[in-house]
Amino acid sequence: MSDEQYKKCGDHAGFDPHKVDFSTFVLSLGTSVMMHLGQGPTEAGMEVSLPLARQMIDIIAMLKDKTQGNLDENEQHLIDTLLFDLRLKYIDVCKATPKTTEEKD
Repeated sequence: MSDEQYKKCGDHAGFDPHKVDFSTFVLSLGTSVMMHLGQGPTEAGMEVSLPLARQMIDIIAMLKDKTQGNLDENEQHLIDTLLFDLRLKYIDVCKATPKTTEEKD
């Protein structure tokens, strides 16, 4: 597939699929966390994976640390709020999820 075919394939009116900024990237990571917590658009049948959710939250926290002082006010507010909300949701799901025998040890 050529670059031209690739660009035309995702060309939708009013939407630039190639424009990925920091906020879009961080929000996509947040969406991944929610999916791992079983909170996707179709919750029925979503499998909870607490280790993967925790890993994604830790990645967002690492990005926050690594970008300290380089974000604008909106980006900083977004990552702070997102991390806070995701950590709360993670705790809620942890409390509601029965522990397996391996996790109890």
